[in-house]
Amino acid sequence: MNMKRFATIFISLVLSASVLMAQQRESVWPKGKMPDPQEHQIAAMTDEVAAEGFDAKKHKVAYLEWYDAPSNPNGACMILISGGGYYSCCDVGLVEYWHQELTKAGFQCVKFVYRTPRPEGLPIYQTAWEDGQRAVRMVRSEAGKRGFDPEKIGTVSMSAGSHLALLLATSSQTPAYEKVDALDDIPCHINWAIVNAPAYSTTDGETGTPAIYEGYGSNVKLSPVFKFDEKTCPMTLHHGGNDEYTPTASTLVYRKLRTMGIPAELHLYPDLPHGAYGFERALEFMTQMNFVGNPGYEVDLMARFPDDKDRKEVIKEDVWPEGRMPNAQEHQCVPYLEWHIPAVKKTDAIQIIYSGGSYQGNDPDGLAPARRYLNSLGMTVVTMKYRTPRPEGLPKHITAWEDLQRAVRIVRAEAPARGLDPNRIGIMGSSAGGHLTLMGVTSSRHQSYLPIDEIDKLPCNVQWGIGIYPAYSLTDGLEEPNSTGGNDDSAVLDPDFSFDLATAPMLFIHGDSDGWAAMNSVKTWEQMRAMGIQGELHTLATRNHCFQRSAAPGTGSYTWLDRIWEFLTVKGFNK
Repeated sequence: MNMKRFATIFISLVLSASVLMAQQRESVWPKGKMPDPQEHQIAAMTDEVAAEGFDAKKHKVAYLEWYDAPSNPNGACMILISGGGYYSCCDVGLVEYWHQELTKAGFQCVKFVYRTPRPEGLPIYQTAWEDGQRAVRMVRSEAGKRGFDPEKIGTVSMSAGSHLALLLATSSQTPAYEKVDALDDIPCHINWAIVNAPAYSTTDGETGTPAIYEGYGSNVKLSPVFKFDEKTCPMTLHHGGNDEYTPTASTLVYRKLRTMGIPAELHLYPDLPHGAYGFERALEFMTQMNFVGNPGYEVDLMARFPDDKDRKEVIKEDVWPEGRMPNAQEHQCVPYLEWHIPAVKKTDAIQIIYSGGSYQGNDPDGLAPARRYLNSLGMTVVTMKYRTPRPEGLPKHITAWEDLQRAVRIVRAEAPARGLDPNRIGIMGSSAGGHLTLMGVTSSRHQSYLPIDEIDKLPCNVQWGIGIYPAYSLTDGLEEPNSTGGNDDSAVLDPDFSFDLATAPMLFIHGDSDGWAAMNSVKTWEQMRAMGIQGELHTLATRNHCFQRSAAPGTGSYTWLDRIWEFLTVKGFNK
């Protein structure tokens, strides 16, 4: 190639790059066309406002700021939306974190900066909503040029930005402004949303305050500004349990999405205030939903945890002394415990584990991967075989509950001799075993059998519970899968749960598509929060009962065991 030709191409490339760089920030509105302009409003992140020489007059129009294209594009785009109470766009560091993580994951990222502070004489969100609908149209219009699918546009947001994201996600068929040009013929729906700590979303805070009643009470509803129209998209909702902009906002949105059959995830974090948490769960949600390409082949759980290499020994013992078992029935199996002692003990806490099986059968090895996982982390695990099939002439769970109360007392009695803490005992079960866990957690002061010996003088309360897709927990599904999906107000918690003063915090993990509905877990979490008990909850989009048996890497169904150790760590149970 001759040098003159090379120089011409080089100069052309430089000029093209300069033009592209100059176009990275784009005003959302054409000059003179912005609806509801207000003199006191600006469109700028707080770091811009704080910069020397900032001129408010030059920052009146909402804008998009496009980041560099990812090196490994996945064909999708993420709009990054700051919070700030509709007073400012203040989440500078958070937006940059999202940008870095999402770009690494292959997303084209674009920052959206809307007008603040709150408009006068209009709803607090109005001008931001106008800017938001216009911004989505502009992003969709540039899909071809920037190399992403116009039907793969998501948002990630925080606080007031999440209120705005909910408007974009649920109400795109309601025009926020009158058409100003041809761009407004482009649809303004989004295809999914990562919603962190949505503010102002319940009726006790929709005017722009923290939730006055903390989201409690029959008079507190989801704000009617969210229309939940036919273009409402899948979402993952993340909320701290102690957020003054109540986590009830997220549970109510989740419940509404379930009634519409829209896949969703709900992630609730104990003891945490207003903030953005669990971004890793959001990445897993997008992987599970195929927003970033097919998640790949599912892997059998047992194959991932094939042996007991981290166990030193196993010790088996009966639950009941011979001839002393209450409500003994000939057709039921004999209950027993097995102590699984880790090769290297790193905590004095004890986890009791048992499986489900509709109270018709149960296999202590059904949750063997959980046992092996906890042994590998240095925790002692006790597995329990409880009596099944169902007893005759008694409620389905009674003999299993008797076995569980006795098992907790045995573990408490023997813990000191094994160098373990008798006051750091947790229980864990799946399906019917999850229902049994709720009985053990909520009703330990409710006697299930008459005392038979000195062990029965010990309390049978536990310090935590782990419910893996608990079944039979709501009145619309006490025997069969939930007839209303647990979504109806008439579906209330099983009255057998006492929720006594010894009720312990719980971790719940549940498939969103489970016939024994995720609302079993959600409504129990809500009841516990109302009692001042901070638990943790994760639902998994598109996943059914027994979600964990096989799962694709990069999804929440694959990493679910890590939620157990994280919960125990956050609550301080595994020290």
